[in-house]
Amino acid sequence: MAIHASINYLGLLSLNSHTLSKSIIMARTPSNMLELGTEAPDFALPDPHGNMFTRDQIAGKHGLLVVFYCNHCPFVKHIRERFVQISSEYIDKGIGVVAINSNDVENYPDDAPDKMAEESKIYGYRFPYLFDESQDVARAYNAACTPDFYLFDKDLKLVYRGQFDASRPGNNEPVTGADLKAAMQALVDGRKPTEDQKPSLGCNIKWKQQS
Repeated sequence: MAIHASINYLGLLSLNSHTLSKSIIMARTPSNMLELGTEAPDFALPDPHGNMFTRDQIAGKHGLLVVFYCNHCPFVKHIRERFVQISSEYIDKGIGVVAINSNDVENYPDDAPDKMAEESKIYGYRFPYLFDESQDVARAYNAACTPDFYLFDKDLKLVYRGQFDASRPGNNEPVTGADLKAAMQALVDGRKPTEDQKPSLGCNIKWKQQS
């Protein structure tokens, strides 16, 4: 059964920028490393304009890359330009790509749908950038951080979950996307990616407070 969500643009709150920056610096969270072979949970989510997308609509002939993503996280900003390049390359090679923002936008308004639309336009995203308002899709994927990468084969079985590459903000490693690109190329070549995979690291997903 697909997980459905809708967009609510109302009730966004302002947050002190110093407080926001401090919380981001403190929140260095690794991937949960979902078990390889897990089937991609289905979903039905809107983009910022209200257009709905499902898992099966986005999947390509060689597989599907699902990325938990947001606007404000410095770890996402650090890889963004190279990720856009690699995603475009592999969309053309038959791997569907989708980015999903599951953050609490009331407390993190920089990630609100209108800002997602701006981000997509500015950076030329060719992939759908979807809003998981309920956060149910993030939970279904056991997502922990942004960015968090899940690569599925043509049968929608998980073959890679891990880092984009070894670069992190401030560590002076070049941003290449080598780890993710190698896994995507393996699928295109009809091979199984190596199971020697290192967790992604990023800002924690901004979960809503449970009432």
